[in-house]
Amino acid sequence: MMPVAAPRLKANGRAFAHIAQYHPELTALRRDLHAHPELGFEEIYTAARVVEALRVIGVDEIHTGIGKTGVVGVIHGRGAGRRMIGLRADMDALTMSESNDFPWRSTRPGMMHGCGHDGHTAMLIGAARYLAETRQFDGSAVLIFQPGEEGLAGARAMVQDGLFDRFPVEAVFAMHNWPALKPGMVGTNPGAMMAAADRVTIEITGKGGHGAHPYLAVDPVLVAAHIITAAQSIISRNVRPTDGAVVSLCAMQAGDLHAMSVIPNRATLVGTVRSFRPNVQDLLERRLTELCSAVALGFGATAVVNYERIYPATVNTPDQALFACEVAEAVVGPDNVLRDLEPSLGSEDFSFMLQVKPGAYLRLGQGGEGSCMLHNNRYDFNDEILPLGAALHASLVEQALPLAPALPHGA
Repeated sequence: MMPVAAPRLKANGRAFAHIAQYHPELTALRRDLHAHPELGFEEIYTAARVVEALRVIGVDEIHTGIGKTGVVGVIHGRGAGRRMIGLRADMDALTMSESNDFPWRSTRPGMMHGCGHDGHTAMLIGAARYLAETRQFDGSAVLIFQPGEEGLAGARAMVQDGLFDRFPVEAVFAMHNWPALKPGMVGTNPGAMMAAADRVTIEITGKGGHGAHPYLAVDPVLVAAHIITAAQSIISRNVRPTDGAVVSLCAMQAGDLHAMSVIPNRATLVGTVRSFRPNVQDLLERRLTELCSAVALGFGATAVVNYERIYPATVNTPDQALFACEVAEAVVGPDNVLRDLEPSLGSEDFSFMLQVKPGAYLRLGQGGEGSCMLHNNRYDFNDEILPLGAALHASLVEQALPLAPALPHGA
């Protein structure tokens, strides 16, 4: 690994000053994870590195195998309080090939940390080290290293595996790097941060035939084309303009490219539907099912819609979002905190944790204008923000679980 200089990014507070001292170690860890990416529920190496780091740090409890490959560390503060605050970081990589050429690029073909989960893991390790060394809080910090965020609902797997039964936190927080914000910026809002992600599969059945005699067939390709066009009317004519939603039919499979004159029997459409509100989600499922069936019927074909709700919307609870903003302002200053960050129509399985516990999802700036966006084959996490992200995690615990003030001498 290349030598790492001290971070140029500056912030306020004891936690940041303390964590900045081991910025080189955090960077080395992050780059090692980047070089050894693993897919969801296969994070064997990553989980082992996390466990090793937590043991060296001296956390009080280490629990493995929660949600298959998930890891939970627990650190007890100086006080005798029983309250708990949860901090979550995702660990998995993406199924994509990296095009970077730096020394820590992926060593595993077809796998890449293209979303920064390597950085999220390193930031939470940094917070754990600081919290274990200082213990300036009253209660317990629960450090949740989650597998399978990228489409596999690892958060749900951990919850179903008893995460919050075993560790009954009163609130849980997560942080995701965001290349659209400059380093040192933090953004959130008191409501929806990311959309629900649904998968839709439309199976169209017609009647095959010869392309020279289409009047003897029921062409499912033609039906698919009309459904693709008609589906876009759902947003413009059924959803209020103030309710963000998207219907995208992104792939079609029909026929044989080598058979130019054969009308197939079937066509399949696959796409995604995004929304923020449950009532809008219900509307989109109902209207898409009705529309596809009616369009197909008009051509003498049939269409069956399989609508799968993959991830719910990621919705912050107002009190925890406000609290997180106040903590962030103390670390980076009020001018660097966006309290009304625009929601994204992307999705995040931290939503499953927020369905069970109050909490907030934050975006941590790492780039600014011209930066490489997430899920790009040339993306890389900005190591400059590692101490800042770790300090924000740690400060959430310290401010949520403050130590009682010491009594005056002789009182």
